[in-house]
Amino acid sequence: MIAQRLGTTALRRVAGNPSAFFTNNFAKLALISPLSNNTQTRPVTTQKLTPADGDSILAKQRLSRPVSPHLDIYDKSQTYFGGSIWNRITGSIFSGGLYVFGSAYLIAPLVGWHLESASIAAAVGALPFALKGGLKFLLAWPFAFHCLNGTRHLVYDLGVGFQRRTIVQGGWYVWGASIVGGVYLAFFL
Repeated sequence: MIAQRLGTTALRRVAGNPSAFFTNNFAKLALISPLSNNTQTRPVTTQKLTPADGDSILAKQRLSRPVSPHLDIYDKSQTYFGGSIWNRITGSIFSGGLYVFGSAYLIAPLVGWHLESASIAAAVGALPFALKGGLKFLLAWPFAFHCLNGTRHLVYDLGVGFQRRTIVQGGWYVWGASIVGGVYLAFFL
C-alpha cells in the first residue's frame, strides 16, 4: 500500500511538471551511462545436449548431493518427540473416523445399511463384556491421550515447561494418565 502511494505521488509530480523530472535526471543518466557498462554478458556458453548426456550429468550430480536427514537420526528415548507425533496420529484418527462414519451414515439408506443409534446400540449390547470393554478402550484411550497431550501443548504455547526434566516427566504423566483415563472410560463409564 505504501509503495503504491509513493508511486502514485511520483507520477503526479512528473505529470504536473515533466520538464523538472527529465532535466534533473537526464544529466545524471548521461554521466553514468558512458562510465559504466550496463550490458549484460554471459560468462559461460551453453551447448545442446542429447537426453542421454543430460541424464548422465544429472546422475553424477545426484551422487554428490547430501542425503537429507531421516527419522532414524532422532533419539527414540525423547518422549516429547513421541508424544507430539502420537498427538497428531490420534487427531488424524479421530478426524478420519469422523469423515468415514459421516460418509457411511449418509450413504447407509442407499445401500441398505442400518447405522441408526438403536441398531448400533443393539449390536454392541450383544457383544461379550470383555470385547465390549476392549472396543471402548480402543476409542477411549486415543480420546484421553489427545485431550491430555493437547492440553500439554497448549501449556507449551504459553512458554511454560521447556526444561528437559519437565518435558520427560510431563510425557510420562500424559501417557500414564491417558491409559488410566482410557480404562476408566471403557470399563467404568
